[in-house]
Amino acid sequence: MSLVEVKNVSFSYPNGFVAVDDISFSIEAGENIAIVGQNGAGKTTTVKMINGLTKPTKGDIFVDGKNTKEYTTAQIAKMVGYVFQNPDDQIFNNTVYKEIEYGLKRMKIPADERKRRVEESAKLAGMTEYLNYNPYDLPLSLRKFVTIASVIATDCDVMIFDEPTAGQDLEGLQQLAFIIEELKAKGKALITITHDMEFVAQNFERLIIMCNKKVVADGKTKEVFYYEDIMKKARLKQPCLVEMSNRIGAGTTGLDLDAIADFISKTRTCILK
Repeated sequence: MSLVEVKNVSFSYPNGFVAVDDISFSIEAGENIAIVGQNGAGKTTTVKMINGLTKPTKGDIFVDGKNTKEYTTAQIAKMVGYVFQNPDDQIFNNTVYKEIEYGLKRMKIPADERKRRVEESAKLAGMTEYLNYNPYDLPLSLRKFVTIASVIATDCDVMIFDEPTAGQDLEGLQQLAFIIEELKAKGKALITITHDMEFVAQNFERLIIMCNKKVVADGKTKEVFYYEDIMKKARLKQPCLVEMSNRIGAGTTGLDLDAIADFISKTRTCILK
């Protein structure tokens, strides 16, 4: 069984509004995937069910073989870490150090191990120099890294990042890419929700597109971005490399700039305007 199994899952609110409608996918250990789609597509509701913050009204979600319906949110949170879209919904300690350490105290991790994990996760998230700062003295972009470090410290097998790219500059995006690569190398299953198609193109091998509460595409990023009809249906913009490849007639050359350059060189075509 995969580390995460989402099987024919739906979620409806008490008033009957359907937020997620019969979706299925699985995630392996060491796999990093991006979930994209417009607001209201069902992305955040989906990952909150994986984290146990909400329970499916139909279908089942298994994390490491455990059905989330049979466990409390606190129990699932030990397996699935969740970085909220808005860090201010997550931060409440008066120093970055205490914020990263908080979850470890709740897990009753010994003091020496807590210190090691705080320092290690802060280093990975680029937060070492800010450990003694009040998180609310930091800009929003850095507060997001505080919450990311807090989740990394728990050493969960599955980690969910909800819109980590929002408000980040180039340096922040590079830091995120580094974090994702390091966690993947450690065998973590990573799920990232983002509206940044360029970031997805550069950092994720697998892409799930959600539209109208359903999964409408799930596959290799370098292929899914070329599904023009689905991209239009989901109202998503294709990455620049895909647009460039389409304009010069290079076909589905993937997301490799070198491959596109090689095509231009071989065909001696330069029709970009």
